Amino acid sequence: MNPPPLDLLDRCHDPLVRDLAWVLLAPDLLDMPWPGRPTRAELGLADDTTLAGWLDALEADPEALVRRIGESLMGRMGLYHECLWQFLLESAPGTRLLAHNLRIHRDKVTLGELDLLYRHRGDPTPVHLEVAIKFYLGLPEGPGAPSDQARWIGPGGADSLATKREHLHLHQLRLTETVEAREAIRALMLPDMSGTRRAPALHRRLAMPGVLFYPWHAPLPPPREATVDHLRGTWLFWGDWRRFRDGLPRDSHGAWLRKPHWLALPRRGDLLPLRELEAQLAQHFGRPGPPVQIVLERTAGSRQRLFLVDDGWPRQIPLPPKPP
Repeated sequence: MNPPPLDLLDRCHDPLVRDLAWVLLAPDLLDMPWPGRPTRAELGLADDTTLAGWLDALEADPEALVRRIGESLMGRMGLYHECLWQFLLESAPGTRLLAHNLRIHRDKVTLGELDLLYRHRGDPTPVHLEVAIKFYLGLPEGPGAPSDQARWIGPGGADSLATKREHLHLHQLRLTETVEAREAIRALMLPDMSGTRRAPALHRRLAMPGVLFYPWHAPLPPPREATVDHLRGTWLFWGDWRRFRDGLPRDSHGAWLRKPHWLALPRRGDLLPLRELEAQLAQHFGRPGPPVQIVLERTAGSRQRLFLVDDGWPRQIPLPPKPP
């Protein structure tokens, strides 16, 4: 799978604007029984000229984006990703943000929260959008069949594609089926729905970009429901690094990707010679350390995402979700 178009992405210099552009351009990981993300046409950014102009305007004045992102830069990557979507839906020409992180309560118990509620310009029907960004590494041996989603786990081993998929499908996207969620949405839509007790019409959608990292040392098919165009990377043990490195061109460059900027890959001028990057990695893996995501550029414009893990990885594998 090719990365998002460089002519649109690489016109952006500001890291926040680059990540926002990546969110717009990157494909989803899974093709689930729910409509996918809002399209560029729905956002009012269908043609490349319009999108380029919109991104250029943000580059010239990114203050509103900086305010929206706020302290999420210091928190979870998922929160940063949500804030990018909040800004996108409130700022794109074709949409209007109604609410975000809307908590749903039953008595004093929190049932959950809706990531995003928005509508299209000219259409009052609210849209509930759940968003998730995930980077999973595939296990050649593990739970279930080779194509089982449970074989794809996070770098820390705390979750899997299977558990995330089931949580989104069975809980998050069905939260708006509850009376409490419908009441909360009705209150937001006032005065449009004043005087009516009917449940508001509602659409539900899912945006789940990310990258699936395939093992370097063994073949593995894509997981069930994977989109044809999902972004791909490679993972390998630190003990295999030298053998992998010896197959790279001498003039290869690379960069250590640090959270939350795992989204858009860095510009070419921000890449290091391979020997400098390798020195950083050797220091990190001098003793068992957490997995590291890097990008390598073998030739101009040809890039590869890699996850490097220590030789004892993974130290835990999440259990597959229980059948509903």
